[in-house]
Amino acid sequence: MVQPLCCRTIARCFGWRGGGGCGGGGGGDGDGLLWHMDLKPHASGDFSIAVAQANSSLEDQGQVLTSPFGTYVGVFDGHGGPEASRFVNTRLFPHINEFALEQGGLSAEVIRKAFDATEEEFLHLVNRSWLSRPQMASVGSCCLVGAITDDVLYVANLGDSRAVLGRRAANGRSVVAERLSNDHNVAVEEVRKELTERHPDDSHIVVYTRGVWRIKGIIQVSRSIGDVYLKKPEFCRDPVFQQTVCPIPLKRPVMTAEPSIHIRELRPQDLFLIFASDGLWEQLSDEAVVEIVFKNPRVGIAKRLVKAALSEAAKKRELRYDDIKKIDKGIRRHFYDDITVIVIYLDRIRRNSPSSNTETFGSANAPIDIFSMNTGES
Repeated sequence: MVQPLCCRTIARCFGWRGGGGCGGGGGGDGDGLLWHMDLKPHASGDFSIAVAQANSSLEDQGQVLTSPFGTYVGVFDGHGGPEASRFVNTRLFPHINEFALEQGGLSAEVIRKAFDATEEEFLHLVNRSWLSRPQMASVGSCCLVGAITDDVLYVANLGDSRAVLGRRAANGRSVVAERLSNDHNVAVEEVRKELTERHPDDSHIVVYTRGVWRIKGIIQVSRSIGDVYLKKPEFCRDPVFQQTVCPIPLKRPVMTAEPSIHIRELRPQDLFLIFASDGLWEQLSDEAVVEIVFKNPRVGIAKRLVKAALSEAAKKRELRYDDIKKIDKGIRRHFYDDITVIVIYLDRIRRNSPSSNTETFGSANAPIDIFSMNTGES
């Protein structure tokens, strides 16, 4: 399936770092825990973004690219450090644009090639920085991408960030949650089974340790950009790497960068989409998130979801939301993960009908770090 794009015009908006865009506007709300951007237009409606930072350095990155011809959403959840998610945030969308130009429109193959190219570029970065920063081989990022063009939705993901659709129920009065991505996490039995079948001679390919399942006792996600040492066994045997990261004996790669891609035609009963890192889904179910969006005003909706997740995290520790404010960043990671939420409203899903935002081009990125507020908006 190939959908035509006006790619050359869209390309003007790629290439920002940090939190910039052709259209900006966002900030904290004074409570010290989160950053948010409210109700900006995209080709089919409105969107909003909110981020809560738990780590000393924000490992999540998020962005929305908007144009009259399509809406592109990215949530990139890093691990081992922020380097991989920041890298993906600057490279994946430009690659999608590049291959869409070559092939005359967006398709699953375009998205797959863009993921491959981003993975290859990150591998080159690791090789270039090997002597000075060998730890870069242990940095990675989950990737969740959504693209809407001509009322067709593409969702591609690596790892356990998640996209969920809220659609109106048949009774017209309630909403149904429909998950649009696969969690590549060994907490899922099917993922553990897949790894075991790929590694029949390794009885320790998946290990239950510290209360969770992990690949080789190290990592929970099975697909990512980066994590080079778990994809290229030769890195683990290098003395330079062994000095900085405990050597892990590998016979073959135990992770991949092959995305799951879901294609769905949008329908009038489809109301909104939620793209979020696993920090949200660890605290709230798909159904709970969809109900919050359905029952509350649009203004502040992404922020409302983040606050709901933080309140749930506090409740689990018998704390109040305000108590979390007193905990230093970094230490907060023991209570919850970084959280990025993007809510996309679908108001104009009518095939071949023009958007009312025909002059709107823009992009919005969440900050590199919400405490330094390095958003670079313009």
